Amino acid sequence: MEKKKTKVVVVGGTGYLGQHLLQAFAEDRYDVAFTHHSCPLPGLLLDAFPHFPSFHVDLKTGLGFHSISHHFGQRLSGLKSTICFQPDVVVNCAALSVPRVCEQDPDSALSINVPSSLVNWLSSSFQTKHKTLLIHLSTDQVYEGVKSFYKEEDETLAVNVYGKSKVAAELLIRDKCQNFVILRSSIIFGPQTLSPLPKILPVQWMDSVLQKGDTVDFFHDEYRCPIYVTDLVIIILRLIDRWVLSDDKQMRLVLNAGGPDRLSRVQMAEVVAQVRGHDLSLIKHVSASSVDRGVVSPADISMDITKLIQTLDISPTSFKDGVRLTLQSESRSHILS
Repeated sequence: MEKKKTKVVVVGGTGYLGQHLLQAFAEDRYDVAFTHHSCPLPGLLLDAFPHFPSFHVDLKTGLGFHSISHHFGQRLSGLKSTICFQPDVVVNCAALSVPRVCEQDPDSALSINVPSSLVNWLSSSFQTKHKTLLIHLSTDQVYEGVKSFYKEEDETLAVNVYGKSKVAAELLIRDKCQNFVILRSSIIFGPQTLSPLPKILPVQWMDSVLQKGDTVDFFHDEYRCPIYVTDLVIIILRLIDRWVLSDDKQMRLVLNAGGPDRLSRVQMAEVVAQVRGHDLSLIKHVSASSVDRGVVSPADISMDITKLIQTLDISPTSFKDGVRLTLQSESRSHILS
């Protein structure tokens, strides 16, 4: 008897984490669909995942979600009649995640980052609502940033529009969804995606500016716990496995999803320089308050990840090892291209 495949929808499948997830879901044990907002879809993505149906979805209005229920269900059943497809898991990676842009357009930040249309789709489309798990990517910026190593139980007091929109999203999900996991992610770093993104990737950017030999300013007084993208993918896969194997289908979790190291931007740049052999004297220490970024930024949103490690039995990659793996991957990509 053929083993039943896990049905997954990735919302925001063309983004950084979304593309890395699609690569992980390429195994035969998943039936996967993904959503996108930009058109047309990149050819590299279509070529890489020809069996993953894609759906254009407007997160502000919810247009496109119901087509997933019907057309993907029809495809999986092999029938011409409309079958309502219910996913086992929905992973929401979609967000307007640049704090400065959110500050400039708070209405868009709220309408995209607070997933009302997604939650309404999950609530209205399926009679057995409890059978779908929503894994939602939140952020460390829900914390105020006035101490070190925040725990999940600490109060969320965001200081900018981006963080506030993510706090509102968490409240909505807790209130409206029967089963969910909220992952408060720190800076995500790692190799470039299959279909390269226009956004600046943190480690690659630090490497490129230091390679030029000019001095570069880095903040010494803002702290994060950057997470290697492969670790975040593993976290999501373990949550999915746990959900699929559970009999009672009950899960309501909030987890800090960070790496094991509390680092300033200066310390991150120093690690990149050490791994690549760049001149450490090029790294200039400046205060975050000396630069007007058009948005208030929390000073220290490092996170305690004890609950994450104990819940999922994982050992997150150190920043130095993640940097080494990232730059090795980039070097291989250049050789192959």
